[in-house]
Amino acid sequence: MTESDVCKPWAQERKDVSRGRWAWQVRTNEGFAKQILHPSQPQLAISGPPPSSPTCHPCQKRPPAMSGLVLLGISALLGLGAGAPLCLSRQLRMQGDYMLGGLFPLGSVEDTGLSNRTQPNTTVCTRFSSLGLLWALAMKMAVEEINRGSTLLPGLRLGYDIFDTCSEPTVAMKPSLVFMTKAGSRDIAAYCDYTQYQPRVLAVIGPHSSELALVTGKLFGFFLMPQVSYGATTDRLSDREAFPSFFRTVPSDRAQVTAVVELLHTLGWNWVAAVGSDDEYGRQGLGLFSSLASARGICIAHEGLVPLPGAHGLRLGAVQGLLHQVNQSSVQVVVLFSSAPAAHTLFSYSIRSRLSPKVWVASEAWLTSELVMTLPGMAQVGTVLGFLQRGAPMPDFSSYVQTRLALAADPAFCASLEAEQPGLEEHVVGPRCPQCDHISLENVSTGLLHHQTFSAYAAVYGVAQALHNMLLCNASGCPTRAPVRPWQLLENMYNMSFRVPGLPLRFDPSGNVDMDYDLKLWVWQDPTPELRTVGSFTGRLQLQLAQMCWFTPRNTKPVSQCSRQCMEGQVRHVKGFHSCCYDCVDCKSGSYQRNPDDLLCTPCDQDQWSPDRSLRCFPRRPTSLEWGEPVVLLLLVLLGLALGLVLVALGLFIRHQDSPLVQASGGPRACFGLACLGLVCLSVLLFPGQPSPASCLAQQPLLHLPLTGCLSTLFLQAAETFVELELPPRWADRLRHRLRGPRAWLVVLLAMLVEAALCTWHLVAFPPQVVTDWRVLPTEALVHCHVQSWVSFGLVHAPHMALASLCFLGTFLTHSPPGRDDGARGLTFTMLAYFITWVCFVPLFANVHVAYQPAVQMGTSLLCALGILATFYLPKCYLFLRQPESNTPEFFLGGGPGDARGQGGSGGGEETQQKQGTCSSVTLPQ
Repeated sequence: MTESDVCKPWAQERKDVSRGRWAWQVRTNEGFAKQILHPSQPQLAISGPPPSSPTCHPCQKRPPAMSGLVLLGISALLGLGAGAPLCLSRQLRMQGDYMLGGLFPLGSVEDTGLSNRTQPNTTVCTRFSSLGLLWALAMKMAVEEINRGSTLLPGLRLGYDIFDTCSEPTVAMKPSLVFMTKAGSRDIAAYCDYTQYQPRVLAVIGPHSSELALVTGKLFGFFLMPQVSYGATTDRLSDREAFPSFFRTVPSDRAQVTAVVELLHTLGWNWVAAVGSDDEYGRQGLGLFSSLASARGICIAHEGLVPLPGAHGLRLGAVQGLLHQVNQSSVQVVVLFSSAPAAHTLFSYSIRSRLSPKVWVASEAWLTSELVMTLPGMAQVGTVLGFLQRGAPMPDFSSYVQTRLALAADPAFCASLEAEQPGLEEHVVGPRCPQCDHISLENVSTGLLHHQTFSAYAAVYGVAQALHNMLLCNASGCPTRAPVRPWQLLENMYNMSFRVPGLPLRFDPSGNVDMDYDLKLWVWQDPTPELRTVGSFTGRLQLQLAQMCWFTPRNTKPVSQCSRQCMEGQVRHVKGFHSCCYDCVDCKSGSYQRNPDDLLCTPCDQDQWSPDRSLRCFPRRPTSLEWGEPVVLLLLVLLGLALGLVLVALGLFIRHQDSPLVQASGGPRACFGLACLGLVCLSVLLFPGQPSPASCLAQQPLLHLPLTGCLSTLFLQAAETFVELELPPRWADRLRHRLRGPRAWLVVLLAMLVEAALCTWHLVAFPPQVVTDWRVLPTEALVHCHVQSWVSFGLVHAPHMALASLCFLGTFLTHSPPGRDDGARGLTFTMLAYFITWVCFVPLFANVHVAYQPAVQMGTSLLCALGILATFYLPKCYLFLRQPESNTPEFFLGGGPGDARGQGGSGGGEETQQKQGTCSSVTLPQ
């Protein structure tokens, strides 16, 4: 609450009077009855919604028919005479064993009353506050209940001194100083130590507003005077260092703002305007809302302060500018944390400017204010909802007010009060509430059920419970003790639990109480709205969406967002300064959206994967070059073909091992070369399937050692051909015996030893390892053999590359004589097939996906073996099967008439016989 939200001016009920004279127009019972039975219709600035404006019929109700009759009966029962003065102001003081001070807004000053104040003289309150009087009567009722009861203070009597604050700090200071005067005097002495100081009151109830409590709280805090407010909600008062003696029976604004933020978050409103009144209540409420809303991802598009009535014209122009910005933007929700007068100012401009309907989230200060509710045209501002603290019902309060007013109209009762000697404070503060003597029940009937009445009522019970605890009272009475000092009572109030009829309460370490909230929605009647409960906040928000209605077409819930809600699997790419304004970006594969409000996609772990726009990651399944893959099946077919041809050729060579063709092809060396080709083909079986450390180590040696053995036999064949056809006969005869003898196997052995040495170095220095690559495949983890050094991998190929190069150089320019087998040409094409295969292997292996590198190496090895078969061995097999007549010594070993290098027919025959068991390295024409 604020200091001005309860002070509604009686503009229609006050006559112009001269300065310093009081005059009020008090309605008679007859006039009151006429108003109830024939209520006048207010003239609205906007008489009704335009044809296109939405109306919420389920939320428009007529007032209950019984309420007016009930009030009429009560008024008739009282029988108050027209214009008869009351003595209600003299009931605001009562003597007792322990006195309580009361600060209540019984009236208020004119709007410009303090702006022209130049001297510290008395301020006259010229307006009346019905709510302030009702709160004071609630305190009076609580004191009388405690005095009558035998539970809290049996045998003791509480008294009270109630003063008017006029809703102004300067006015509230005077009764506050009176409370601190020494008991029985009007003096406040200056002491070094106030421990034994006994002021005239033991505790203070009030004031109602944060602005007043911030002033009086400093004064009472110096004397450690317990102060229990029933309406001051600013969070600053929770500071125990600044306000050590302050308590309240209402929650802090932080609790209300927390509920508002939770409401906005639950309804998906993250793009709002925030407006506060230009006073302590509005500024601190706006600051609290900004910090809590930001923590929940709610953005404030527009923010501003509304000046209080009587502000300068430039500040009022700022309000118009703020409203224009809100009207032009996409904001559909406005949080108004304001006092009632400032809210009245804002809505006056809003209605005059014809602001489009919005959702107004109200603070407690103006949610129930008649000053705002009765503003002409308020029905067209949109949907109004807000949180209202939930107290406990006070069923006896209405009858108590009726009794007090009835006694105030009783001349005999008033005469008994006049007999009492007036207190000393009357000469200082003046009449307590002269306005209160000129009212009727009609003037206070609308506030009988105000929610804050219970808070004033509960404040008295809180002080009484602390006094009960301090005096060690029991059912039989309270032990006699020395006079109680305020600071002694204060010690018993910290973290104290107490019970008010209907509700248990407890002061927390900051002096606050924990109370629940009800979410109220304005449901328009004629001419004011009814408060409908559509939810609650008990630390957790609960909504009754079916009970809500909206000032929108088809009663749909308003949407107040800067950007659309992102779809699943999308994150927000913020643009600008507000986190609520963003573009929706898809999460790519390998990442996912963890939370709906994420600004960045969360990468999956290395052993997980995710598709595009995913909300979770999935585990990767280990995989490798499987046996059932199409490329592997194709290679296995190729392996079967190559291996079958090798076996066929080897069988033919073994069967015809004594024939000139086999002897000319190297004899046993040709069979060894075919066996090596078979091992080359079988080595490719190490590449498919799940790799293991042993298979990774065996792949390269088992491929390159047999390939080197095969190429070494072809190298001897090429060397023999080169020697026979290109060297002089004397040299050729000498070298021919060595190339065809047993010593030639030393060349094969040497080549294979070199290859074995390089393979051993490769495996020892840079051993291939089984690794799991988590990133090369989109959804699986690739398990493969990793080559650590490509240099050592290349050196393993060096021996057979060197043998192939020597073979090619030795046979490329060599030509056999006419009528002889042209073995040189066959060897040349064999080496060309080898070179083409492995030269293509290098770029293909380097650029193919790592998952298919084993397949590339398999295919290269098989194609190399097939190339050697097709260019060297299979043509000879063709002669075995199709041209057996060519399998003669003259065609393969020389010695015929056409042999230019022969030594005659007989000599050739003898030479042939001497060379049985050896073979010349020759090839067939291609």
